Amino acid sequence: ILGPLYNHTMDTSATFFLTGIPGLQSSHLWLAISLSVMYTIALIGNTLIITVIWMDSTLQEPMYCFLCVLAAVDIVMASSVVPKMVSIFCSGDSSISFNACFTQMYFIHAATAMETGLLLAMAFDRYVAICKPLHYKRILTPQVTLGISVTITMRAVTAMTPLSWMVSHLPFCGSHVVLHSYCEHTAVAKLACADPVPSSLYSLVGSSIIVGSDVGFIAASYILILRAVLGLSSKNAQLKALSTCGSHVGVMALYYLPGMASIYVAWLGQDVVPLHTRVLLADLYLVIPPTLNPIIYSMRTKQMRERIWSLLMHWLFGHSNLGS
Repeated sequence: ILGPLYNHTMDTSATFFLTGIPGLQSSHLWLAISLSVMYTIALIGNTLIITVIWMDSTLQEPMYCFLCVLAAVDIVMASSVVPKMVSIFCSGDSSISFNACFTQMYFIHAATAMETGLLLAMAFDRYVAICKPLHYKRILTPQVTLGISVTITMRAVTAMTPLSWMVSHLPFCGSHVVLHSYCEHTAVAKLACADPVPSSLYSLVGSSIIVGSDVGFIAASYILILRAVLGLSSKNAQLKALSTCGSHVGVMALYYLPGMASIYVAWLGQDVVPLHTRVLLADLYLVIPPTLNPIIYSMRTKQMRERIWSLLMHWLFGHSNLGS
């Protein structure tokens, strides 16, 4: 019975309609304003980080290279959803073509998979820097740093391409109204005239494996880091190491806590958690980390804070110590 359905040729000229946040239509304008402010902060903050690291020769270390890639991924992640959400909330323009919908879905999943990989790479960088400082430059060479970044990208592409393919090849012969503010794969798959469980199960299992393994390695790294830091004789050295790692832990908490809550609530809490809460949680999961990541890193990392301030002074008043 399912054979003809799966051979169904999708009309790529057709359109999905995104509902925004069901049940919170009266708050759409305030949500649009809030999202616009957060998106502006995310764009400016992450662009500043990329610019400073790119221009400053003293920041060409693995930690800052990973941070630069993370900032670029954050821009992609936020840009994949916020402009369309603001359009829905402000003007009610809820239509999105099939191709645009599945393209958005792919970039969202690929960006989130890259983000978790980069957080693991940054935890490994801090482990080597604190636990094996004499071997840091030998272990994390530019070639190794590039290799890690490429591996993270390939893992994201390899893991998330099947999911987007599975959902995009489902037959959509009924309603095209997506009960979400972006093309979240579960909300889109539910509209199919075929069983959406395989793609949803792939998403749940794949996300659990990727995030679970990354969190496990990150936790192990920070346990070893904490042991090494507590063994330092200098209190100043302890505080400096803990301050640097504290910014990383803060960013990880911002990413993993709402992210995993969003995934498991969508899968397991459908009868318990209201739909508008689930949609709002999924929205904030993609917007809050890109907004707060550059603030946390620039505020808690002295070198980044000084370089960003120097760059701003250069742009505003024409003098700078950048790169010195």
